[in-house]
Amino acid sequence: MRSIWLQFATALLFVLPLHAQLPAATTDTTAPQSTPDANLLNQANEALQKRDFAAAEKLLTTLTQANPKDPHLLFDLGLTEENLNHDAAAEAAYRAASAADAKFAPSHLALGLLLARSGKPADARTELLAAANIPPDPSDPGAPAVTARTLRALAKLDLSTNAADARDELLYALKLSTETPEDIQLSAQIAEALSDLPLAESAYTRYLALNPNDPDTTAAFARVLLLDRKPAEAEAVLTKALAAHPGDTVLSARLATTYLAEDDPAKTALALPLVEALHQQHPAEPSIARLLARLYARNRQPEKADPLYAGLLKQSPNDPTLLDDYGSNLLHLRRYAEAEAVLKRAVADPTAFPSPDDLAAAYSDLAFSASENNDPTLTLQALDLRAKVAANTAGSVFLAATAHDKLHQYKQASELYKQFLEMAKVAANGRFADQEWEAQHRLIALEHMK
Repeated sequence: MRSIWLQFATALLFVLPLHAQLPAATTDTTAPQSTPDANLLNQANEALQKRDFAAAEKLLTTLTQANPKDPHLLFDLGLTEENLNHDAAAEAAYRAASAADAKFAPSHLALGLLLARSGKPADARTELLAAANIPPDPSDPGAPAVTARTLRALAKLDLSTNAADARDELLYALKLSTETPEDIQLSAQIAEALSDLPLAESAYTRYLALNPNDPDTTAAFARVLLLDRKPAEAEAVLTKALAAHPGDTVLSARLATTYLAEDDPAKTALALPLVEALHQQHPAEPSIARLLARLYARNRQPEKADPLYAGLLKQSPNDPTLLDDYGSNLLHLRRYAEAEAVLKRAVADPTAFPSPDDLAAAYSDLAFSASENNDPTLTLQALDLRAKVAANTAGSVFLAATAHDKLHQYKQASELYKQFLEMAKVAANGRFADQEWEAQHRLIALEHMK
């Protein structure tokens, strides 16, 4: 996907006013010096129209040397340098244009876009805000378009840090100009960031009606559908898009993730060949390797997941969810001592987990590993920590019962076994059949120990 900033910067050349396009012998009233050389001005204009930026650079350099305080010429030079990938020279020219006329919005806008593309979001926002806060010149028919583009750029910049501001900026931009497909796409991203899933779904649907099966947008739409617990709908849109774009990496990975979310062994089996093919094509891509490892683990092939997790942890040794995934896989391999060590590392910094559910899952895995290692004290400690971030489950109650049992705390064990049996009865899916049998027999045994 091309950078939004590069697209914006390239487009600027054709939507913002160029001084070189002024009629010969015409000067802007803001320019404090003499009229630029009309012959050079015409030549610069022709070079820009032909996109001959090397020729335009020479001509505009000469013009700005003769007119060093002309913001329009400096701005034109900045755009020319940017199209030649001379970012440092472009930045200097834009800054000079703003210094020559602080109320010349296009130079602030262009500089803001350049800084954003260069990975300097704070500096970019300063310039974009400066452009947005300059009152449009009523006599300039192009001024509203510049303001609208500035607000759109601010919305894109604020999307990841302050989605509410991004929403307001986009809404204001739409008051100044006609909505574009890119606006619809941005509105979907903003709605998603604000957790307004219905609005995000509506916007993505509108965009895809104009751009059917667009891979990146379809993948984003499917992600929202999954968040809204609509895996069947996500699967449908992804399957349709993949038919139009066979083998697309983004779509294939998202479809595999969708299959995984459906918690159906048959769907997991469908996902495996998709991700195995992706891994062959992109063996160094961590996200694909991690997805494949999860699929192997889910498909009861922990021995295949093991080397993948080991390699991933060499790249990200402190990723808590990766450590938990690896520890869980070690449990399936019955390497309980290794699993406990890994899971202790995983929960070392509880604040590093992306969500309480992820942290609770890690505590559950640690409790199970401790139980298998005959460490009931650690089992109970892990379960107590889990209870602070998530409700008890039948599985966690059973682990607590067995831990108290091993510690000869029979009263607590008996109460918890009974609680577990009640919870398992509600589940009524046979998932805890072995544990139910053990709990029932331990209750009988504990009756004789009172």
